[in-house]
Amino acid sequence: MTLRQYEYALAVAETGSVTAAAELLHVAQPSMSQQIRGLERELGVQLFARTPTGLVPTVVGRAFLREAQVAVSASRRARATARAAADELEGELLVAVQMGLGTQQLPRALGALRNRFPRLEVTVFEEPNPAELERLGRRGVLDLVLVAAPCEEGAAQAHHLGDEEFVVVLGEGHRLLAAERVDLRELEGEPWVRFDRDGALDGVLRDALRDNEIAPMTVARVSQAATAVRWASHGMGVTLVPASAVPHGYCHLARPVSPVVSQPVVAAVRRDPGPAERALLELLLREDWCRAVPEDVLRASSSAVVEHGNNRGPARVG
Repeated sequence: MTLRQYEYALAVAETGSVTAAAELLHVAQPSMSQQIRGLERELGVQLFARTPTGLVPTVVGRAFLREAQVAVSASRRARATARAAADELEGELLVAVQMGLGTQQLPRALGALRNRFPRLEVTVFEEPNPAELERLGRRGVLDLVLVAAPCEEGAAQAHHLGDEEFVVVLGEGHRLLAAERVDLRELEGEPWVRFDRDGALDGVLRDALRDNEIAPMTVARVSQAATAVRWASHGMGVTLVPASAVPHGYCHLARPVSPVVSQPVVAAVRRDPGPAERALLELLLREDWCRAVPEDVLRASSSAVVEHGNNRGPARVG
């Protein structure tokens, strides 16, 4: 068995056909078919079953592919480490992030990393479910994970980057925009734009509402923090998101809350990290992770609301 055969099998699983996998890897289709058949003969099992929608891994195939992915990732890291000595770092870096964390910080760090090592290929997965992130971390597939809590003991090296504050996002003209900080109890009776039930973002929101004895009226559930912010801005309801997850152009609608809601941001790096992981961690440690709504935005927004109120009176939306 060879790593090339592993890569062929993983490509077939990804695309659902030998032809598409051959095109993806820029190899001849007959060669791809021959390698897959040879791999199955050597293993003595059938890796793929033919269905009306294409080739799908068998039960045994799925188990094999999980280990093949680990082997291929390890090979890529080994090549990247060898090239790093010549300051020509290349290969693939697999990064996963818990939904809503580091929305501004991670892209900046990754951009700086690519500028330093332009031949490095970076793949990022955004995952709302912390349990799934931990499962991937235990499999050894990921190089670096950005989470709100460290992975299982011994699975990775945990580095506390900081604590990110959450903010409430209100609709245009909302009465509480006049405040620089919103008491959560003042949101009693407001409709809420929430998140997938098994996601970490909804867990933070649920705990904050419970701790302040607020019974939420849920009007919508979304998967992305940016979507929640945009829906809240139009008066659909209020929402609670990490400060860095507020998209550009919506900061004037975001307010820190009292009591403060925050969560730690942890970078979990694989054991014995390579140069790419170390370089990305160094860049992440330089980022500001204690960001709420900038004071100048708060002052400008509050002044605008007061002036609007003197003219017509603020309208409550949502």
